[in-house]
Amino acid sequence: MEVKTSEPRFSGFKDLQDMQHEVLTGKVIRCAMNVHNALGNGFQEVIYQRALEIEMQRANMIFAREMEMPIFYREIQIGTRRVDFFVENLIMVELKALAAIEKVHLAQAKNYLEAYKMQIGLLINFGATSLEFKRLYIRKSRKS
Repeated sequence: MEVKTSEPRFSGFKDLQDMQHEVLTGKVIRCAMNVHNALGNGFQEVIYQRALEIEMQRANMIFAREMEMPIFYREIQIGTRRVDFFVENLIMVELKALAAIEKVHLAQAKNYLEAYKMQIGLLINFGATSLEFKRLYIRKSRKS
């Protein structure tokens, strides 16, 4: 299984599903930009989460907030984790309110993607002076 991160790309879609992911992540990012433009940085993560929920509702997006998901190890449930948002049952969105995104935050978001068997996610940071975001992709390898 290959995991990679990417900055925005707006051309060269591989297929319809990739295009759908790009459109949806773009909508979430626009909503996040609206929140960051209105609130700036300096608030706790939950404030941005609530504001982003309002923005996504206004954009008529379908999503679940803080949906609890089981975590398994060797087919045994060992705990649960709540991801900030699942959008259209296709995209996982994890929020942060930190001075900067670090490698540990990317690793955490990638682990959630793998644990939830999602192909694409967004890591959005409201804590920096400018909004930061990373698109995260998981492509299943062709090896069986």
